[in-house]
Amino acid sequence: FWLKRHPRPPLRATRPSSIGRPVSASTARAMGKFIKAGRVVVLLQGRYAGKKAIVAKVFDDGSRARPFGHCLVAGVDRAPLKVTKRMSKKKITKRQRVKPFVKYANYNHIMPTRYQVPAEVQPATLVTDQQMDSPDGRVEAKKYVKKLLQEKFLQPPADKSGRPSKDVIYLRKKLRF
Repeated sequence: FWLKRHPRPPLRATRPSSIGRPVSASTARAMGKFIKAGRVVVLLQGRYAGKKAIVAKVFDDGSRARPFGHCLVAGVDRAPLKVTKRMSKKKITKRQRVKPFVKYANYNHIMPTRYQVPAEVQPATLVTDQQMDSPDGRVEAKKYVKKLLQEKFLQPPADKSGRPSKDVIYLRKKLRF
């Protein structure tokens, strides 16, 4: 009853006017593309939320099947566990296993990190579009990613100073949140 006689004043916009507007071409060129093959990202949505992955291929302008900016990622679903000297060889090999995943991820659903895997990992060869088309191809891609990641996690490639690469070590660790 009271509201009919005394309507509320309209709400003022509290957000800046630039939010929600599409980015112009000149602004996009000035910002530059930093999500490239080899970048380590954290997935934010879906089944693999909170999991780390490596960008294998980018689709900035989208594709026919997915008309939005997205990328093909290969990631770590289950990271290797801590190993000590007292453990048996059988237990050590079991704890060093990696469970990988491969999927397409929308740019809105990933968070890039400052890490980029070394070039010797060759991120473009991790998984291809043709493999993603069929279930058998996905299984084949996961097997290759698993083999490669387990190998690199056991013997991380050296950086310029000769120490193990921080990028691979970061990818190996489970994200704590």
